[in-house]
Amino acid sequence: MDNKMSTKEDIPKDRGFFVGIIFFILGLGTLLPWNFFMTASMYFNNRLNTSKWINGTISARKEYYFNNWMTFLSQLPLLLFTLLNSILYQRISEKIRMAGSLIFILILFIITAALVKVPMEEDRFFSITMATIWFINSFGAVLQGSSFGLVGLLPQKYSAVFMSGQGLAGTFAALAMIFAIASEADSESAALGYFITPCVGTLITLFSYMLLPKLEFAQYYLNGCKSKNQKPETSKELLSTDVAEISLRTNDPCNGSVPNEDSNCVDEEEETGTQAFIELQTSEGSTQKSSVLQVLKKIWVMAFCVTFVFTVTLSVFPAVTVDVKSVYGGDWEKYFTPIWCFLAFNSMDFTGRTVTTWVRWPGKDGWRFPALVVSRLIFVPLLMLCNVQDRHNLPVFFINDAIFIIIMLLFSVSSGYCVCLSMTFAPQLVEPKDAETAGALMTFFLALGLTLGAAFSFPLRLLV
Repeated sequence: MDNKMSTKEDIPKDRGFFVGIIFFILGLGTLLPWNFFMTASMYFNNRLNTSKWINGTISARKEYYFNNWMTFLSQLPLLLFTLLNSILYQRISEKIRMAGSLIFILILFIITAALVKVPMEEDRFFSITMATIWFINSFGAVLQGSSFGLVGLLPQKYSAVFMSGQGLAGTFAALAMIFAIASEADSESAALGYFITPCVGTLITLFSYMLLPKLEFAQYYLNGCKSKNQKPETSKELLSTDVAEISLRTNDPCNGSVPNEDSNCVDEEEETGTQAFIELQTSEGSTQKSSVLQVLKKIWVMAFCVTFVFTVTLSVFPAVTVDVKSVYGGDWEKYFTPIWCFLAFNSMDFTGRTVTTWVRWPGKDGWRFPALVVSRLIFVPLLMLCNVQDRHNLPVFFINDAIFIIIMLLFSVSSGYCVCLSMTFAPQLVEPKDAETAGALMTFFLALGLTLGAAFSFPLRLLV
């Protein structure tokens, strides 16, 4: 006990919670690129889908399907570079991966902001924008994967702070778009101000990351855990480190606490040091991890669930939902898409994830949770039958704005809720020694769901 108490006294304090603030900013910075390009779809569509006068008549407008391509070329590099980062992290230093990614993201955002003032032929502008989206999300995937590994070295609560930053990135981008519209500046000035915002945000993220190694609290954990000779002195320390990594990778709303049989969060210090320690002892000292296939057999239901949730969500958001028009005019019409498409989705998705801290129904066993996940498929036809314009095949069945808003709120809160439960339940289905493998597999299937959803958005939008 005396040694334990003295060890605790030797741990530096996170004064002013500066390290926590830095990881919140890092979480925000990892998802800023995707969210800012997605929220700016109105600007890009207005610039691409312009009509031209030829011999006194309006020429046929070329349809670029920007929202579909933007979604697809954002999620495909996420899948590819998430896999690539698992190889790079051992061969390229963390500083190069994180600082380098932030620098390239900043440069690409500056180029995007500069193009606002540059007149350009539509096809060329579309090609440059798509290339920018590909590269900016490729660097974003490396940054996100590296940040996950970095925050895993710190106590469990910092993973929750990091995830909170990620959860608010979409809300931040939506608010930036609303403020740009409210400024009543001309379209070019509003777009320029909008894209300068992520430039500043990325620069702050870079400075925050560079400041991190200078803080004593961060030095204690980052330098200590990176040391090859550093070993946990007790089984309890070892388990605490494992649970922190699992919590980070799975967005565990328990923030690292071990759930009991009723899926409720219990005290981290008590449960980690007793129940998990007993489980370790009863395993007769075996530390050999199961194969990937063995782990997949145990978590395949949750892997299916997280893939299905994101496939449904990305198949209609934002490719279909961004084209839903209000039946009213004036300021309501001007703010309709930024508020009820983007701000509503991101805020309610965050709410759905947060709710799982208190409510986790249905449980991980049985058929009820997969049935709940599959039932979200009903949102696809419901949203397609709203007032999506332009449309060529399906009729408008829900023309009232209020109906679309209700559908959108239920669609987004259920997305966050089901995703969080899927990612939380998976590590609970395997032994503690395989929880990290389960988390890595779930991260892959999450990215797979995003990519499949982006691919399905093309035929669904054409069907409308």
